[in-house]
Amino acid sequence: MTDILIVEDDRELSSLLTDFLRAEGYTVSAVDSGDRAIQLFERYGAKLVVLDINLPDVNGFAVCSKLREQADTPILIVSCRTDKDDKLIGFDLGADDYIEKPYDIDILLAKIKGIFKRRYQVDILCADGVTLNLADRTAEIDGEKTELTVKEFDLLTLLVQNKDKVMKKEYLFNSVWGSDSDSEMQTLHVHINRLRQKLGDDPKNAKRLLTVWGVGYKFV
Repeated sequence: MTDILIVEDDRELSSLLTDFLRAEGYTVSAVDSGDRAIQLFERYGAKLVVLDINLPDVNGFAVCSKLREQADTPILIVSCRTDKDDKLIGFDLGADDYIEKPYDIDILLAKIKGIFKRRYQVDILCADGVTLNLADRTAEIDGEKTELTVKEFDLLTLLVQNKDKVMKKEYLFNSVWGSDSDSEMQTLHVHINRLRQKLGDDPKNAKRLLTVWGVGYKFV
């Protein structure tokens, strides 16, 4: 899952904001139309949507309404429309915040960090003998400290966060490596096998990290 989906038809502004947020450590996808935003969100999801209102196709308010029908993902409206009525419409449709253009990038970043802290800050994940400390990115398996690579940690975190849910291979790959990655799907299989070894799972009779044939994987 992408951290932030930017919906902005000003490509120069979108590119600058994308670069800035990536430099802050966020994974970012950017689109310049409402239809594309809805399609991308339905396929990959996002932890936060930064949404312009004046889009070339679907009005940003309509996008906000559509996304809110599907999930409670935070939506931050960023728009040059400063009327009180526009802001009230945005909030009525489910937006979490509204910031006017032109904006101070530090103020925007502070709002984004605040949303992530309130919504997603969970320092410790525990499931079936696996303990993941998200703050210092350390892992313990059955009480023993276990060294995980960056991608192994990210992959296991995503699986543990979605315990008992079948995670599609494409979703896992795009979430951990990125949809524009030069890596191949085989990379995911290699990392799954390495995680099984560290989890003490027998690949032929896995107890924790299961293969759902033709679909993906599930942590139970």
